[in-house]
Amino acid sequence: QVQLVESGGGLVQAGGSLRLSCAASGSIFSINAMGWYRQNPGKQRELVAAITSGGSTNYADSVKGRFTISRDNAKNTVYLQMNTLKPEDTAVYYCNADRILYYSGSGSSLTWGNDYWGQGTQVTVSS
Repeated sequence: QVQLVESGGGLVQAGGSLRLSCAASGSIFSINAMGWYRQNPGKQRELVAAITSGGSTNYADSVKGRFTISRDNAKNTVYLQMNTLKPEDTAVYYCNADRILYYSGSGSSLTWGNDYWGQGTQVTVSS
């Protein structure tokens, strides 16, 4: 089955950088939009950045100019380069894939699946 696996979180000092990766695995034919969200305890999950299959991007105002989202369609992977990190960037970061077209059953048919999420990776920025 299709799943998303994130990596790259950790602890960094304010002003530092981290790069998150999210790889989709399974018998994937194509992936529509992908994005990164973040969430803190007791708060709603919020969109950080998103990228379409064609490479168009959008960002939360709070990260514009500091974060860059990119993707490698051949590897079914999306990245989030985070620079000039601030303590308020501390959160669990989740990868999302809007819609994935994958081979199902015996592999002879294509099926759309919706709204896939990774397991989350912790990013902690110390002041």
